[in-house]
Amino acid sequence: MADTIRVLILGGGFGGLAVARELERVLPRSAAVNVTLINRDNFFLFTPMLHEIAASDLDITDIVNPLRKMLRRTHLFTGVVEQIDAERRVVHVSHAGGAHGHDLPYDYLVIALGATTNFHGIAGLGTRAFTMKSLGDAIQLRNRLIEQLEEADFECAAGMRRPLCSFVVAGGGFAGVETVAAMHDFLRGAARYYRNLGPNDVHVTLVHSGAVVLPELGDALGRYTQMQLAKRGIDVVLEARVAAVDDISVTLSTGRTVPASTIVWTAGTAPNPVLETLPCDKKNGRIVTDTCMRVCGLERVYALGDCAYVPDPVTGAAQPPTAQHAIREGVRLARNIAAELRGEATVPFRFSTIGLLATIGRRTGVANIFGVNFSGHIAWWLWRTIYLSKLPRFEKKFRVALNWTLDVLFSKDLVQFQTRRT
Repeated sequence: MADTIRVLILGGGFGGLAVARELERVLPRSAAVNVTLINRDNFFLFTPMLHEIAASDLDITDIVNPLRKMLRRTHLFTGVVEQIDAERRVVHVSHAGGAHGHDLPYDYLVIALGATTNFHGIAGLGTRAFTMKSLGDAIQLRNRLIEQLEEADFECAAGMRRPLCSFVVAGGGFAGVETVAAMHDFLRGAARYYRNLGPNDVHVTLVHSGAVVLPELGDALGRYTQMQLAKRGIDVVLEARVAAVDDISVTLSTGRTVPASTIVWTAGTAPNPVLETLPCDKKNGRIVTDTCMRVCGLERVYALGDCAYVPDPVTGAAQPPTAQHAIREGVRLARNIAAELRGEATVPFRFSTIGLLATIGRRTGVANIFGVNFSGHIAWWLWRTIYLSKLPRFEKKFRVALNWTLDVLFSKDLVQFQTRRT
């Protein structure tokens, strides 16, 4: 092993960032340890607020933090992980659009690459659907919503007005419900500024394969959510899946066809394809680890977050793929790596979910905190309070709080962001 120990962290999401920040905290400055974080973007995205970007509740930079401002001693490599060579203990990475490749050696490897979107092989869905996993996704969806309203407002578009003003969100989990509620509020509020449109011209449909939305929160809160969404005019379709899509319609597994030219897909995830060739055990594509997040069969390789199957020490079931788990997994893993460097024993990861929250539009929410259910305005207030406290850096907290305050006084912005050159 080299005199300087090289720690590579793949992925700058909740888990990977937590590992890097905790290593900076627990390792002394004099330690001969070089920590490098590899991430596709040069920023950390606070995904719980992503739907608020799409619905024009927040500015596009409010929920992103530059990684170089968050990390003091960690080296940042902004690029793409191409392959992990576990035999040679090297990670192949590229940058500049793939024009430049590098082999980065490691002594300790942390895999926190998250998950990608799974379109389940539905023809045309990958090219037509909008997703909600990145900042670019949210900006594209916001532009699409405004673009459809602008197009539908022309008198010559009267015959196409229904599919132009109809939107389908597939997936009744947290991302789908929060996105459909935010979209509906934005579209209904924006429609009154278009001469040939009105709020009743907007049609929003939520498609969910289960019997109740938000199944993680239980039947009671799921039914309450469905009732609130339906009361506002959102068509909630249960026990159905998207079967086919084209430019002007979405066909469901029940045979029903929804005339809509926009579909938002939040109904499936898949592990990062980089992990496919990694020589280790996997469950449903997720890397199997022990309770200390060590990858079984690979020396000094660890995995956490959405891409890892980290067993609960008591039940043996996988830790849930949530941000609150990923953050705490990252902290525990950093401490375990530091303990190994000191020749000390590692500690298994133990954590129970504190609570789950979701906003469902119109200053309404649902939440389960320590087993107690909340709904209505108080749950919405809890959502905003808790997530604002979790948002990194005071500067971003202040900007978000300010924008939320201004949102009470002014209507949502209808500016369509164009990134093409003049």
